[in-house]
Amino acid sequence: MSNHLPNEARVIPLRPHGARPAGAPPRQAQPAPAAKEPLLRDLVGGVLRRERLAQERTLKDVAEGARISMPYLSEVERGRKEASSEVLAAAAHALGMNLGDLLTRAQGELARVTSRHAGAGRRGASASSHDGMCLAA
Repeated sequence: MSNHLPNEARVIPLRPHGARPAGAPPRQAQPAPAAKEPLLRDLVGGVLRRERLAQERTLKDVAEGARISMPYLSEVERGRKEASSEVLAAAAHALGMNLGDLLTRAQGELARVTSRHAGAGRRGASASSHDGMCLAA
């Protein structure tokens, strides 16, 4: 229940960000938020965009080659849409890649990004599957 009358406005004073009211105890330091794992759609979209730009091709050109709409391809590249494997394969083929190439590059990006976020303490406990050597005879 509120303590003010129904037709009476409440006034909430604005303070600069981080400022404390007079006499308030100092704030405790907030722990840093945990790094979020990247989404597959962000990684795949980034690979598509980087490849398209590396080939100096337009969205329109690639979208026409893949037979998908230009706005949809843009959304996929920006990680806004979760594209089907058919759409991803079509976009990859329009760029001269196959679906396996696209997913391999996305997996490499995922390994790079997640290893950057892994803490030194975690690394000692469970090493990444990419940290090792394989010898064959």
